[in-house]
Amino acid sequence: MSEKAPAKKIVDFSLLRRVFQFAAPYKNRFYASLALAVLLAVLSPVRPALIQFTINQVVKGDVRVNFWTDIRGAIITITIIQLGLLLIESACRFLFTFLTASLGQNVVKDMRIATYKKVLGLNLSQYDKTPIGTLTTRTINDIESINDIFSDGLIPIIADLLSIIAVLLYMFLTNWKITLVCLAPFPVLIIATYIFKESVNQSFIKVRNAVSSLNAFVQEHITGMSVVQAFAAEEREARKFNRINRDHRDANIKAIFAYSVFFPVVELILATSTGLLVWWAARDSTDATAGTITSFILCLNLLFRPLRIIADKFNVLQMGMIAGERVFKVLGNTDVAPDNGVYVPEKMPGHIRFENVWFAYTDEQYVLKNLSFEVAPGQTLAIVGNTGSGKTSIISLLNRLYPLSRGRVSIDDVNIEDYQLDALRGRIGIVLQDVFLFSGSVYDNITLRNPAISREAVEQAAKLIGVHEFIMQLPGGYDYHVMERGATLSLGQRQLLSFARALLYNPSILILDEATSSVDTESEQLIQQAIDTLIAGRTAVVIAHRLSTIRKADTIIVLDKGDITERGSHEELLAQNGSYARLYAMQFEDKQAVKAG
Repeated sequence: MSEKAPAKKIVDFSLLRRVFQFAAPYKNRFYASLALAVLLAVLSPVRPALIQFTINQVVKGDVRVNFWTDIRGAIITITIIQLGLLLIESACRFLFTFLTASLGQNVVKDMRIATYKKVLGLNLSQYDKTPIGTLTTRTINDIESINDIFSDGLIPIIADLLSIIAVLLYMFLTNWKITLVCLAPFPVLIIATYIFKESVNQSFIKVRNAVSSLNAFVQEHITGMSVVQAFAAEEREARKFNRINRDHRDANIKAIFAYSVFFPVVELILATSTGLLVWWAARDSTDATAGTITSFILCLNLLFRPLRIIADKFNVLQMGMIAGERVFKVLGNTDVAPDNGVYVPEKMPGHIRFENVWFAYTDEQYVLKNLSFEVAPGQTLAIVGNTGSGKTSIISLLNRLYPLSRGRVSIDDVNIEDYQLDALRGRIGIVLQDVFLFSGSVYDNITLRNPAISREAVEQAAKLIGVHEFIMQLPGGYDYHVMERGATLSLGQRQLLSFARALLYNPSILILDEATSSVDTESEQLIQQAIDTLIAGRTAVVIAHRLSTIRKADTIIVLDKGDITERGSHEELLAQNGSYARLYAMQFEDKQAVKAG
């Protein structure tokens, strides 16, 4: 999505206060940075003052003290002092740069942790409405831009402004007439700086939009490369990429053009100020000594050096604050699963009860309507229905992935909102239809990097599923590296690994959401055997399109647009000769047709 340039204040102090709240644990570094900024400002005019003193007093021979026996000795002594001041200033500047950068990195670290924790706690409805790339940008790129507030933004701007003030104060105290003459071109510089700041700001926004478009395009097309190649669309997609890439180039060139114009303008204004200084000295030599002229030339360079980049730093500061505003929108998101429950049972029998449950993803477009059912401990409930009937919504509510609209869901006669969230979810094992595997080893994907789980336990769960032999055939066995999203494994293999993951955690309640949809008949038989062993003595909720896998369920409910239309065992539903019987007959006929073919 394109970002328009918002009308921003030069400095949004309310936003800065929120950013600096994260700097509170590192306030000593912040205060040390400010102290160094003041010290550097004080040191700025010292060297020009020594030059003026050397030329006006020492070289002319007006100073005679025992310490300086001759002019040469005096110049050598002052030169040594100058070198010492230069070393001190360099050391202070190094410390200043290091402290501001380290302060920014520590703030970035803490803010990124806080943002990621916030993202982890968001309700799934936020992921339904927000592109994943947007949250990634907030957590990575935008927070990194906040670092610039410290390393290249506010504190360096304060240091530059203090330095400018110190140099101007010295110039006015030395000779206010010459100072006013030198500053005559400054209004032009201020106007040029403002135009440059606005131009670069607009260019940076266009560059960021172009980069965002490039990232989105490349990510989407690499993910869907098989479709692009299958339909021979490489040339067309390459032309689209070239257009986006051209926009990125043009945006960068505009920014480069602004820099290319601004810096020569600054040099021209500096040359004009120097020329006015020389002109005034030639016009009135009694008012401008050689030492004063030399020190003022140095002072003009000390003034123009920060002024060259201060506009750029204001842009960096504004970009950092815009990024900070976006990050704080994430941190201020209230759509989170509240974890106010305190109930942590030692054992969960698993008595599930839905009472008059209503649920909608958006507004009042209800997916579940006045739904009521219960599953006794140790029993298996199977849910069937057409796509969009509300099957997956039921298990999402049971896990508290979404908030209820109305009604009550309880486990063992305790409202699920009264459970501690981790305690609730930790006792519910789930196998989803769309299996997600992380980049890492097979072992890591089964344990989810839980250090408390031993390899022996992992192997035992894998053997129960019947997946141990398959894993051992992989290069490295359990240490085999699974690529992103499990790209190097088949759908069935990924499904089996996710099933082993669920078994390993020994849940009180087992949820299977189309758990056998992506596996072949042989694998399905292995899983069905493991399911029979696993659900013995456990409460299970099974969602399945393959009705052959749920014939042993204690209760089967048929959903249609959020309503329960049929309820009973497999035999009872067949006897009713309703929608379940028709669906079963269709699948049976399809299977017979496949065998006949």
